Amino acid sequence: MHVSLLINGAEKAAAGGRTFTRINPFTQEVATTASAASLEDANAAVEAAAAAFPAWSKTGPGERRKILLKAADIMESKTAEFSELVVAETGATGHWGAFNVMVAASMLREAASMTTQISGEVIPSNKPGSLSMGMRQAVGVCLGIAPWNAPIILGTRAVAMPLACGNTVILKASEQCPGTHRLIAQCLVEAGLPTGAISVITNAPEDAAQIVEALITNPAVKRVNFTGSTKVGKIIGELCGRHLMPALLELGGKAPLVILDDADIDAAVNAAAFGAFANMGQICMSTERIIVDEKIADEFVSKLAAKASKLPAGDPKGHVVLGSLISLESAKKMDELIADAVSKGAKLVAGGKREGSVVEATLLDNVTSDMRMYQEESFGPVKPIIRVKDEEEAIRVANDTEYGLSGAVFSRDIRRALAVAARIESGICHINGPTVFDEPQMPFGGVKGSGYGRFGGKAAISEFTELRWITIEDPNQHYPF
Repeated sequence: MHVSLLINGAEKAAAGGRTFTRINPFTQEVATTASAASLEDANAAVEAAAAAFPAWSKTGPGERRKILLKAADIMESKTAEFSELVVAETGATGHWGAFNVMVAASMLREAASMTTQISGEVIPSNKPGSLSMGMRQAVGVCLGIAPWNAPIILGTRAVAMPLACGNTVILKASEQCPGTHRLIAQCLVEAGLPTGAISVITNAPEDAAQIVEALITNPAVKRVNFTGSTKVGKIIGELCGRHLMPALLELGGKAPLVILDDADIDAAVNAAAFGAFANMGQICMSTERIIVDEKIADEFVSKLAAKASKLPAGDPKGHVVLGSLISLESAKKMDELIADAVSKGAKLVAGGKREGSVVEATLLDNVTSDMRMYQEESFGPVKPIIRVKDEEEAIRVANDTEYGLSGAVFSRDIRRALAVAARIESGICHINGPTVFDEPQMPFGGVKGSGYGRFGGKAAISEFTELRWITIEDPNQHYPF
């Protein structure tokens, strides 16, 4: 499959005709060949978006809603095409691709519902005869930088609410899934989005830094949203800060699943397995630390290990739960994490084997703070179990990380669970549910090294609009001089 740039409503080859290839991580065959954008192409995309902004920002909410709703229907009609691309480009399963389409389509519908929720307020003024208003309006060109791990969900999230708010957008596609991200834009174009309102830039991996810098530093770009690693997020946040550019950053995670001594063990096992191994653990919300009270740990570990050992792994086109990791390098990192933990006293209780880029669902018990996997985000299906003596130690371990995106607490005592959840340093915390959970209308984002700002529903309106103070005053008012 060949992937072209989308600039000013037209499919374009990159300047100079450069391309790059994305290799299927499971088969090692070429999945897609994509245009490798130049700085000239990046600037052209910004110019097209800036030119389209005046008309799109003045388009009524009903028309914007209509286009977004139609795009959702079109996206769902392309489920099979999206799923094939996800399997080929990222090595994930077809089921993950189809789930991505379902959630992404709901994000478009949620964004459509927000077009009439971009409201303001009348604010009482001390000046006689003056009407003061707080009004939100579109800001201009918004840059969305999306990752590969939930490619349809996160690619759609990067553009849906900015468009609903009346902005024009540029989607900087991931080098790992250029075809998948390009197809998102195609859905919006087919739905009737005006020329230039969305552009897609695909770039060779070696060009990423200069392409992103060129897009961010272009004066016409007014907002940036980025989903990806904390390492890259810090670079983007610093670059945005130097140019006084507001940014929404949703970064890495090391989500704790805290299982208190009064938890429903079977329910906790089910949540742990899903949260740890969905999409091979390659989700920002993935359960990355299973923290269990030592009084129930033996039973919990035994049941979770038995469940994990039965999860099939292999060819992502087959009937498996775990497909390929994004790269052979990622899979080899799992070997390193296992070896480090075992060498320092951890016990391998499930999995541990790798075949190429496919890694079994793996659990290591008795993990301690001197092991790499205690602090490092594995972003794979190798998970630590940390035994604690009581609730206070569970909270301390849960917060002993630079990250703060998602978390979860299991307890039959809801008041107790709420009190623990309040003390966990994360933007998201679920009680008696998995760490992996998202809905389009919810305020989604993290704290600490997991970033700042919120995607989702009404919370996202403030990220992609400017709040202005507008007054209507008495032209004949009195002045002191």
